[in-house]
Amino acid sequence: MTESIATIVDHTLLKPEATAADVAATIAEAADLGAYSVCLSPNVLPVEVPEGLKTAVVVGFPSGRHHSEVKAAEARLAASQGADELDMVIDVGAAIDGRYDAVEADVRAVREAAPGVVLKVIIESAALTDDQIVAVCKASEAAGADFVKTSTGFHPAGGASEHAVALMRATVGDRLGVKASGGIRTREAADAMVRAGASRLGLSSTRAIVEGAPSASDY
Repeated sequence: MTESIATIVDHTLLKPEATAADVAATIAEAADLGAYSVCLSPNVLPVEVPEGLKTAVVVGFPSGRHHSEVKAAEARLAASQGADELDMVIDVGAAIDGRYDAVEADVRAVREAAPGVVLKVIIESAALTDDQIVAVCKASEAAGADFVKTSTGFHPAGGASEHAVALMRATVGDRLGVKASGGIRTREAADAMVRAGASRLGLSSTRAIVEGAPSASDY
């Protein structure tokens, strides 16, 4: 990994106990490291970031078990308050049930609520079978997503895996981005995700990873 890896990182702070000081420190660190964006909880908006740093916020986080109308409203508000990107969580239960039309409708509701904002769809790949991962990626693409994303980092099934990232990339080709997030704590793990096909990384241990040091932190 080289320093340039920071340019595809969403430097992430989603801990429920995060304070205003934590948010400010995360933004400053993201800028210092040259990260692509800072990924935060939506209630911190509006927030000032240095020029060149994008702002991403989560939607329907972390369970995804919100009504689509609520997710859409959250997305619309975030866009109006300056979010450049949205990371929305699908209804994982609908995917497990095979109700991919419901997943597609859910994603489309958020897409239509914030048409000018980059939309990443969190699928919780560790909780899904390969067939379900493929179907959810296809539903997300059909609904207008810009990225598919492995994980929230909060699901007990786990976070990103090389296998899931490779499968997601094979499904969406070069038409969508693939974001790997959840449990990526080392330089080696981040490198592996990029080799598997990730075009964006969600990291909270960005400094340690960019500098090649070990870290035990997570989202």
